[in-house]
Amino acid sequence: MIGDGLNDAGALAQSDVGIAVSENINVFSPACDAILEASKFRQLGNYLKASKQAVTIVKWSFGLSFVYNIIGLYFAVTGQLSPVIAAILMPLSSISVVSFTTVATNVIGRKLK
Repeated sequence: MIGDGLNDAGALAQSDVGIAVSENINVFSPACDAILEASKFRQLGNYLKASKQAVTIVKWSFGLSFVYNIIGLYFAVTGQLSPVIAAILMPLSSISVVSFTTVATNVIGRKLK
């Protein structure tokens, strides 16, 4: 569902995917999944393509995190991982997932330009 978010806010909220088109996206917060600036409406196809690719990035991030934690769990259960090393590796896990997501999002953004 695509609308202005004012008189069709209920439909946007109930739809599977709701996109509100607005002139001023900074002060507008309708009950929808995404907000598209009105001047960028012609790029709706790119917007939807980027959204689908963003879902793929999230799935890959979960996969990366899962693999990282399975490997760490193996070493922890077998007693080969000291608590100090585990305390160092835990933030590195978060940093690696955030770094991967940031780089992948920037690559997608550059391809869409």
